[in-house]
Amino acid sequence: MSTTSPDPLRIAAWQCAPDQLDVERNLARLDDVCGRAAEAGAAVLVAPEMVTTGYAIGPEQVHRLAEPADGATYAEVARIAQRHRIAIAYGFPELAGEKVYNSAALVAPDGTLCGVHRKTHLWGGTDAAQFDAIDVAPEPVELDGDPVGMLICYDVEFPEPVRRLAVAGSRLLLVPTANPVGSEHVPEVLVPARALESRIAVVYANQCGSDALHTYGGRSVICSRTGQVLAAAGTEEELLVADVDLDEVLADDHLADRRPELYL
Repeated sequence: MSTTSPDPLRIAAWQCAPDQLDVERNLARLDDVCGRAAEAGAAVLVAPEMVTTGYAIGPEQVHRLAEPADGATYAEVARIAQRHRIAIAYGFPELAGEKVYNSAALVAPDGTLCGVHRKTHLWGGTDAAQFDAIDVAPEPVELDGDPVGMLICYDVEFPEPVRRLAVAGSRLLLVPTANPVGSEHVPEVLVPARALESRIAVVYANQCGSDALHTYGGRSVICSRTGQVLAAAGTEEELLVADVDLDEVLADDHLADRRPELYL
């Protein structure tokens, strides 16, 4: 796999309803879907926010299931990545000292932990009750020598984090998500706009199904660097696969033409 190859990068987005509180079962499902994505030729798979545990599971269960970024869950994801030779981005509850973060990790096909993003924009009461806030701006992680951005769900609804990652060199943004019904404008309008305005391909992998608090809207989407929707899901479990041209010739270079001194 190479994110720097002149050929399009085949990427998969897994839309699913995680089994609540069952990490072992969710990892087994991840193994299966990574096998299917790899058979379809995908080099990268993006799974939803909190895919290992379920999202709205309550603070007590979040703290019980949280583990370090390099803990047992990562070790199993690394084995899955190696088995199928595919990079995997996935959401999980991260234990860091006495803090618990809503995090996403990116694992390379050789099992290397490329990096972790901690959600910076906590959404409503659910996030605030379960997770600690983080006051560190997002930075790209490196996959195969290329900078790749990661955000989580609500993070992508703000233009500034996306722009920051694009200015830092990212041409690809991975967004594990758990967005409820009633937010269809996010994948249908906002995500393509984020891709277009910052010239960055976006892979937005949402949950579907329901838990004790929310029904999730699905509608995962993969967008090109010019905001074209390359693949879009419905509201049920689905595996999206699309070819993303990270070297797409752009008619203009908005990043180079910015004048941030006028508005920052």
